[in-house]
Amino acid sequence: MRLLFSILLLTICGSFTVHQKEQFFSADNPYIQYTGRVDFTNPAKPKFWASGAYVQVKFNGTSCTLQINDEMIWGKILNYLEIKVDDQPAYRIQLKGKENTLVLAEKLTKGDHVITICKNSEAENGYVEIVGFTCEKLVPLPAKQKRKMEFIGDSITCGAGSDESVITCGKGEWHDQHNAWLAYGPTTARNLNAQWHLSSVSGIGLMHSCCDKKIVMPQVFDKVSMARDTIKWDFSKYQPDVVTVCLGQNDGVQDSAKFCNAYVKFAKTLRSYYPKAKLIFLTSPMANKELKTALVKYITAVKKNLYAQGEHNIGSYFFTKQANKGCGGHPSLAEHKEIADELTAYVKKTMKW
Repeated sequence: MRLLFSILLLTICGSFTVHQKEQFFSADNPYIQYTGRVDFTNPAKPKFWASGAYVQVKFNGTSCTLQINDEMIWGKILNYLEIKVDDQPAYRIQLKGKENTLVLAEKLTKGDHVITICKNSEAENGYVEIVGFTCEKLVPLPAKQKRKMEFIGDSITCGAGSDESVITCGKGEWHDQHNAWLAYGPTTARNLNAQWHLSSVSGIGLMHSCCDKKIVMPQVFDKVSMARDTIKWDFSKYQPDVVTVCLGQNDGVQDSAKFCNAYVKFAKTLRSYYPKAKLIFLTSPMANKELKTALVKYITAVKKNLYAQGEHNIGSYFFTKQANKGCGGHPSLAEHKEIADELTAYVKKTMKW
């Protein structure tokens, strides 16, 4: 009887040991990593607007749940996210309402797991707000990658119109094909084992934006919420090694002197924020032959002008072909990968990475 009682007691105790109770960890927990222009005005509910901004956690256990809020801008727009668990393929989801509880992973093997949550939709789709995670235990993540990259641009850089895996072009809403995770910038950064920021807004230009947009990139570049030109960004929080500029698609062919002067001025602004970064000027992957010819001419003149003023930590890359097989003439996911492969090779060579 004593033996049976001892076995029963061990079994009961063992069951409590194996099935550790899950608990809630608020968004200001120091073990949660944020990358991107994040608004920490309320540390317990940080917000971010930018495409490609991402959050990472490492937990010990078998499942993890996220509480996240959506601005639901105009009362209807719901953001898309990309979720990656360990080395499993990333999956794309859309939020369902203003308040969301997402089971990110379940029935995993017992142990440590890493989850990445990336905002697939862009600033125009409103913010997402992290509330917290529920799991057995949060554990520290490794230090972030030392290499840092920033990609400045328009809808191409946002990953707009690229993903037809669920909703094809011409169906659903204008933002249903957004996929920043698989856009050329984050793909290039992952290729090079680097962090990334996407500083991009659909329709934006250097000196002329499309679609009656009232903002241009130099005006809003110092903001957390670029699309709304609000909340000052603190540039000391992120000093990239490489900054690419992919603007001009929405400007179109302009007066060359005016465009080049605006470009040089913006390049100097970037240098004031990033004293040590390599600035790389890109042609638009969407550009037709006429616009690409113009952009090559503009960028060449800009580089020459900056060189003459003693600015040598710059470079340029002209994409080899037009990428327009996605929705609205944007690059498709396959084309984003091709763009990223070209840019990866160039950055790897110029940075000796």
